[in-house]
Amino acid sequence: MKVRKAVITAAGLGTRVLPASKSIPKEMLPIVDKPAIQYIVEEVVKAGITDILIITSKGKTVMEDHFDRAAELEQRLAATGKTEMLQSVINVANMANITYIRQKETKGLGHAVYCAKTFADREPIAVLYGDDVIMGDDPAIGQLCRAYEEFGIGVAGIKEVPSSDIHKYSSLKVDPIRDNLFRISDMIEKPSSPEKVLSLYSILGRCVLPPEIFDILAETAPGAGGEIQLTDAMKQLAHTSSMIGVDFTGKRYDMGSKLGIMQAAVETALKHPEIGSAFTRYIKEIAKDL
Repeated sequence: MKVRKAVITAAGLGTRVLPASKSIPKEMLPIVDKPAIQYIVEEVVKAGITDILIITSKGKTVMEDHFDRAAELEQRLAATGKTEMLQSVINVANMANITYIRQKETKGLGHAVYCAKTFADREPIAVLYGDDVIMGDDPAIGQLCRAYEEFGIGVAGIKEVPSSDIHKYSSLKVDPIRDNLFRISDMIEKPSSPEKVLSLYSILGRCVLPPEIFDILAETAPGAGGEIQLTDAMKQLAHTSSMIGVDFTGKRYDMGSKLGIMQAAVETALKHPEIGSAFTRYIKEIAKDL
C-alpha cells in the first residue's frame, strides 16, 4: 500500500536548548534562512507526500503562521519589486496540505503519534520526529516509504550510534536482508546496562507505521520516564510480524541539542548558494586561530 500521509511530531518542550526554546519552539530555530521544521516538511514533499499532520503543543502557533499566507508581507514585497523573495514566501504556504493538532498533555512520543489516529484513517503513516533534520539527495522518509511498499510491514530509519551513547537511544536486534535493509525482531528503549544492548543500531528520527499501530498504542502502558513510548509499541510490531530497518542515506542533525543546531547551521551555510563562498572564506580565516 502506498504511503500517502505523514505525521511530524513537534510537541516537545526543547529543554536541551533552553533558554532559546522558552519563547521560540526548537522546530523554528533557523538553519541559515529556513526554520528546522521547513526542512522536514520539504523532505516529506520530495518523497511525494502532501498530506501532513503536525502534532504541536501550547505556545507553538508560530509554526502554523510560518506555513500560512502572510498578506501584509506579500503586499510589501510585491510593492518593492522583490519578486523572487515574494515567490519563496508564497511557496512555503503552498508546499503541502498541512493540518495541526495539539498534544494537550506531555505523555510521550507514543501518545503524540496516537493523536494522529483520526488523520491516519486506517492508512499507514510516515512519522518524522521534529527534533531530527535529515539532509540528502534522496529524502530519508522516501527511502522508508519504498521499503514499506515492498514489504508491507512497519519500517524504521536506523543508524549505528557510538557504544558510549547507546544508553540514550533504542537498541535493535537486527539481521541483514540486503544492501542497507535489515530485519528487526526486537528492541529496547534506552538500555540501562551493557548486557541489555541488542546492537548499536538505533531508530533515529523516521519510521513508517502500519494502521495497527494505533490499536497497539491504545494498550501501551507508560514506559521509560513514565511516558508512553513509541518504541514499546514498535517492539510489539517487531515481535508479531517483525519490522524492516533502513540504514538511510543522508546527514542527520539533532535539532534538540545545541551542538546539533550549530552543526546544521555551519554545514548548510558552507553549501548555501547565496552565502556559501563568503562563509567558507570566513571559516578558513577564523580556523587559523583555533
